[in-house]
Amino acid sequence: MKSTPVLGHGLLAALAVTALSLVLGCGPAKQKAEATTMNAGAEVVPVETALVERQALAVTKSYIGSLEGEAQANIVAKISERVTAIHSSVGQSVAKGRTIISLDKSGATSQYFQAEANYKNAGKNLERMKALLAEGAISQQLLDATQTAFDVAKANFEAARSAVELVSPISGVITALNVNLGDLSQPGAVLATVADIHRMKVIFSINEADVMQITPGQSVEIQSEGGSARRVQGRVVQISRSADVRSRSFEIKALFPNTADQWYRPGMFCKVMVRISPRDNALVVPAAAILSDGLTSKVYKVVDGRAISQPVVTGISDGSHVEILQGLQDQERVVTTGATNLRDSSLVAVAPALHGQAADKKE
Repeated sequence: MKSTPVLGHGLLAALAVTALSLVLGCGPAKQKAEATTMNAGAEVVPVETALVERQALAVTKSYIGSLEGEAQANIVAKISERVTAIHSSVGQSVAKGRTIISLDKSGATSQYFQAEANYKNAGKNLERMKALLAEGAISQQLLDATQTAFDVAKANFEAARSAVELVSPISGVITALNVNLGDLSQPGAVLATVADIHRMKVIFSINEADVMQITPGQSVEIQSEGGSARRVQGRVVQISRSADVRSRSFEIKALFPNTADQWYRPGMFCKVMVRISPRDNALVVPAAAILSDGLTSKVYKVVDGRAISQPVVTGISDGSHVEILQGLQDQERVVTTGATNLRDSSLVAVAPALHGQAADKKE
């Protein structure tokens, strides 16, 4: 009965010694391995990289432009009279010289009928004088005076008629009618617009910093909300030599062929894409590699497994790539992802997949 407690105490002591031996024998190795793992995780930063390369680079900028026909003319009222007839509608093709709008010929400001009467009378007098000259009844001088009177009467009549019969000065399509039947026209008011829309003109403004990069004949792309099928290529035909005094911008005009269905019409707005400052062999890095504080820029380049902070001078950017003017050499490797976790000379682990792709690309 008394031997049982002694045996129990001995067993407990043996178990305690065994446990202590295990702790003393295995503890340091395990702790060392854990410490090594923790240190490695703290010191080696996983990153993604890309090569510094040479390639063509250009900045494409977007501007909003307004459209006109290549040839476009406004039909303007010369006198104040009632509109008595409108002979065409918007979208209708018209030939040069066709009457578009008629005004009241008997109105208070119209001299149509008076000028017509004078013209007809001058014509009759001229015919009589020619007959009398043939018979030798009058001198050539008198006939010449009659001819002059006829020419003046004809010019007055044509002027009076043009004031009440408003014709299209060009062949094209009526793109706007700004009056209704019975309206009272006002001198100088644009009553209608006619344009040749087979070729269109886009007018847009560009700032003084970019205008030096635009040259006559340079290609532009015109886009609209009509979708990619509506995109057309055009060329710059005119660059203003002076800036607008208010906006300090320069007016640019470009011509482009209209689509087969003549989608583009005068008065519409469209987007004009212009390539600024093209570079044929620029040294570039992905835009994600650039770290900037607003005043200076830098990258982290990978050298022997470490990230080295490198100040750079940047040039143009197309949004995805940035031109490097100073600070890097071709085929150097820079960090594109993970740079915010780096300090100068940090150890880095390059992502294997992207590293392999970059190596393949380099080869």
